[in-house]
Amino acid sequence: MHRAAFIFVVIALVGGAARARAQIPGMPVWNSPRGGSRLFFAADAGYPDSIGGKGSVYAVRAAAGFSGLTVSATAGSRSPSAGSSFGEYGGTVAYRLVGGSLIPVAVNLQGGAAFWSESGRADNRYTGAVGISVDVPVPYVTLEPWVAPGVRLNRTGASGTTPAHSDTEFGWAAGITFGFGAFGVHTAYNYEKLPSGYHTSTLGIGVHVDIRPALGL
Repeated sequence: MHRAAFIFVVIALVGGAARARAQIPGMPVWNSPRGGSRLFFAADAGYPDSIGGKGSVYAVRAAAGFSGLTVSATAGSRSPSAGSSFGEYGGTVAYRLVGGSLIPVAVNLQGGAAFWSESGRADNRYTGAVGISVDVPVPYVTLEPWVAPGVRLNRTGASGTTPAHSDTEFGWAAGITFGFGAFGVHTAYNYEKLPSGYHTSTLGIGVHVDIRPALGL
């Protein structure tokens, strides 16, 4: 009963609130379908292309996993190639539908939201995705390649005489996570369509600490 109710909530996030260009502007939509019980801390860097505003994003991220459920929070600073830097924050909730134990393939549903204020204008973004990953058996290393297609909604707040508006587009992210005990590195590539017919992409890299019960949590 509780499992079914939570799946319904996540589907609602994916279908109704799943709407954005990225978890936070200029950063890939990070995912880890493998999930599991864990405490996860990361330092991330994102580099969008010229259509995405170029520049860089630096953020810190924390996640807590409770078997199939994972929640995370992110805070960062965006420095576009033009304009002033601004802060941004967001979070995600994900639920693993398949995987765990001895099953090497994992599938999850993920919904996320991000909020920031730029030049006095309040913007927000929402994401929704289905994540798929495979645990690759490599001695002494955990290796999780993953892909997460989904939908994104970007809502731009009102500014002067320009009213608020929003757009919903398709996007996907793909990445790989390397773990060496509790420490690791990760990278991802994010692609998304734009209402203009063009697309934008972002490359992200980072380092993390992933503490799991088997490692002493």
